[in-house]
Amino acid sequence: MYFYELHEGDDEVYSDVLLLHDEEFSSQEFFDLVQSIRLRIQDSYDDDTLIEAIAVELERDHDFTFVSDSRLTASVNVSKVEDDNFLSDLEAELDEDADFLALPVDFDPSGGRTN
Repeated sequence: MYFYELHEGDDEVYSDVLLLHDEEFSSQEFFDLVQSIRLRIQDSYDDDTLIEAIAVELERDHDFTFVSDSRLTASVNVSKVEDDNFLSDLEAELDEDADFLALPVDFDPSGGRTN
């Protein structure tokens, strides 16, 4: 099994997706395949992000497996703080009616939020 990753974003918000394939592609082959899909769909996709749209195309037409959140079986939050360890509620996390995908916030680690 070979793993591939797509990144999208800027300095404020950053997203990535993972893909799996039974065959190994060179980095250049994978890049060329992604670019050809991007050029074809970049102005007309229905997914939330361009990388998700490309991942869907790679899965449908090129036998990749898009490791999307909808495929998660379990999610566990892990921390040194005992009360911060828990099994996540996947149904709530995968709520299709969520109002946002990311919420950028300026944060000052010494005192809290800044504007």
